[in-house]
Amino acid sequence: MFRSILIANRGEIAVRIIRACRNMGIKSIAVYSKEDKDSLHVQLADRRVCIGEGPAKNSYLNMERIISAAKNTDADAIHPGFGFLSENADFVRLCKENDIAFIGPSAEVIDSMGNKSNARKTMMEAGVPVVPGTKEPVYDAVTGEKLADEIGYPVMIKASSGGGGKGMRVSKSKEDFEFNFNTAQRESANAFGDDTMYIEKFIENPRHVEIQIMADEHGNVVALGERDCSVQRNHNFIHRQLFIERDGNSRPVHDRKIGYGPFVSVFPDHCDSFAFAALFDQRCAKRIYIFFILVKRNGNIWPSRNVLF
Repeated sequence: MFRSILIANRGEIAVRIIRACRNMGIKSIAVYSKEDKDSLHVQLADRRVCIGEGPAKNSYLNMERIISAAKNTDADAIHPGFGFLSENADFVRLCKENDIAFIGPSAEVIDSMGNKSNARKTMMEAGVPVVPGTKEPVYDAVTGEKLADEIGYPVMIKASSGGGGKGMRVSKSKEDFEFNFNTAQRESANAFGDDTMYIEKFIENPRHVEIQIMADEHGNVVALGERDCSVQRNHNFIHRQLFIERDGNSRPVHDRKIGYGPFVSVFPDHCDSFAFAALFDQRCAKRIYIFFILVKRNGNIWPSRNVLF
């Protein structure tokens, strides 16, 4: 059990982690920028350390300052929450070099799955069906257009480091591809500091179903069930519908390269096909979300029970 944990995040994310630490009898250490000095997470933590000026690059994204704060406060571990440094493999390695536990996946897992283009490649190598698309990163519109012709329009242009609907554009024809590619690439560079893109076949009117899997470093894995996230706006979920496993088929997928296997996908038996779309890790709960696009005979999934949240 850790004696103290530094939370390398802010706002609601940090507050929830601090409350969890309190419930477990663990001392919490908050880091904050000068502009956040009066924030709730700063007030709730047992200890607090200022790590710089307001812009995230000077504070919450400054790896050296966060490591220094952890060492100066004798923190046993760092919890990154999600966002910021939670998917930064270099930060995980830096924690290890300084004998500080990182609460989250290993650097190797983040390297293979944190980048969506790499995630697609990893899952293909594991034998998991994926949405038709590029196998390697795409860096320019000319190359992307040739690949889009091979995939067939409409296509979805996506940021490899993307999330939250950013760096995504649909191209319906060759005529609008260059504009949409360049727009998505600029957005990706501004939001994530990475202009690496990939291209997938655009699936119209899909059912977007997630299967959540939680795992620990001891090899314990549990599937938490499915939830429907098909209702979206600007590629972001508006609400999620959780449904319980019913008479269906379990399909285990073992992937030792990822380090979180086995992954288990459970689908209603009237489902014709599924394809891996993306996988990312929410560090705050150490969960892996596997997104599948499902195509069914009747176009719907009918759960036995629903819970809206």
